[in-house]
Amino acid sequence: MAYSPCPNDTFTFHAWTHGLVPGAPGVEVRYADIDITNGLAEQGALDILKISYAALPWVLDEYALLPCGGALGRGCGPLVLTRDAAAPADLADRVVAVPSERSTAYLLFRLWAAKAVPGGVGEIRVLPFHEIMPAVRDGVVDAGLVIHEARFTFQEYGLTCLADMGEAWEADTGLPIPLGAIVARRSLDLPALAAAARASVEYAWADPAASRAYVQEHAQEMSATVQERHIGLYVNEFTRDLGEAGYAAVRGLLTRAADEGLVPGVAPELLAFPGR
Repeated sequence: MAYSPCPNDTFTFHAWTHGLVPGAPGVEVRYADIDITNGLAEQGALDILKISYAALPWVLDEYALLPCGGALGRGCGPLVLTRDAAAPADLADRVVAVPSERSTAYLLFRLWAAKAVPGGVGEIRVLPFHEIMPAVRDGVVDAGLVIHEARFTFQEYGLTCLADMGEAWEADTGLPIPLGAIVARRSLDLPALAAAARASVEYAWADPAASRAYVQEHAQEMSATVQERHIGLYVNEFTRDLGEAGYAAVRGLLTRAADEGLVPGVAPELLAFPGR
């Protein structure tokens, strides 16, 4: 199983991966940023992965979307950051750093930029997530697309939020923002894996202190306050279960992106979960 070392993932999966969920399948954990896990899923390299919703169209033949453990929400979208306040049109012909070309953040950015940046940006440069804000601050790139805890820390780099991709998505669709998906091989016992993920979330909520050391171990450069805010924003009811609104958000994102020619089309039945 692969997921990121970010607090929302370590908080969510602590109970499962530490044998605290009775009857849950045992797993070995690999920690990797989303750009790596997207690639691993395309290679069919692991059994269970946290990936970008934007990467689903390329992996759904082999992997099923689990309804539990992922990241969706409201008010939690990616941000476009610059050194100075500017209008979206100022990104024309500029260099923008993104965390992955297959990330949901980048897909939301492309949908937004198609309307907000006439002529399009000049260059997209993929950088590891932790390098993006320093690169914007130091003038290596003109703007950066950031996710997760950067919502709480970008001011420390002297940066300005040019646009919030989540706000744009919610204003346009009324749907929550789909960010990270949990997928598992279709050959596995999918209901058992979904039950394990759901029970792990519920365990984490019932006893938040149990995972604290594990979360801190993998978020060493993040203050405890930022860790808590990160978890509070990204681990929510959609993490426990996508529900109808969550599935509608996923369908809406992939349908809109396919209509724009940004991703392959996805047959609706490939997003369905057994028993729902």
